[in-house]
Amino acid sequence: MSKSHLLFSYGTLQLESVQLANYGRLLKGSKDKLAGYKIERLRITDATVLKKSNADDHPIAVKSNNRTDMIEGMIFEITEQELLETDKYEVSDYQRVLETFESGRKAWVYVAKK
Repeated sequence: MSKSHLLFSYGTLQLESVQLANYGRLLKGSKDKLAGYKIERLRITDATVLKKSNADDHPIAVKSNNRTDMIEGMIFEITEQELLETDKYEVSDYQRVLETFESGRKAWVYVAKK
């Protein structure tokens, strides 16, 4: 069996249409929160991402170092291959980092590049 990963989504990857376009299935997940980050907006120009998300304005998590800043989203369980597909979906303004969430779980999350 392939390795599974936890992935936190606070944006378009929560949309069923994006999950079906990116992974060919709907993801199962649970709500969670990430402290020390805030949401900003990012203008998307990548044609593939625009087609999948149907939106040219995406949220992007920016580290604030303020523990009272909180982002709500979903933690999904995905496969190694799906993680690689997510790397392709997220444009170069994002980087994938491993963070600890309010639940105590560790999951990948795509945040603004430093």
